[in-house]
Amino acid sequence: MVTQIETKTLYDQDFCLWAETMANLLKTRQLDRLDYENLIEEIEDMSGSQKDALESNLEVLLMHLLKWRYQADKRTNSWRCSIVEHRKRLHKAFRKSPSLKRYFDDVIDEVYNDAREMAAIETMLDLQIFPETNPFSKAEILDRTFFAD
Repeated sequence: MVTQIETKTLYDQDFCLWAETMANLLKTRQLDRLDYENLIEEIEDMSGSQKDALESNLEVLLMHLLKWRYQADKRTNSWRCSIVEHRKRLHKAFRKSPSLKRYFDDVIDEVYNDAREMAAIETMLDLQIFPETNPFSKAEILDRTFFAD
């Protein structure tokens, strides 16, 4: 029998076993034995991880759209694949968690600025070549056929 104190120790020693134990305690409604503190933290972290992944995928997508538009002579299938792949990841995230669409709207400008900086670094072009404000609409960013030509 695992006590609440032991589950807190288990969290630091073996996360996978801790998670399985928490799931079993929930399934069997043994709520008095749950490690509430760490469980709450992990649930909150799950939301943060999804938001971080959305930002990361959006940044890579925007960076490649910028490179596609402003370095047309250096276009590669790798860039095209990256654009397609990161759009797929965004659409999948929206299917799994529709509330992320609102988050997308909230962070798009901030993420664009990061993507702009990364595009300048990768292309070795002057930052000023890339527009200060996002030149792509939300529809274009998510459109599976749009390639910023």
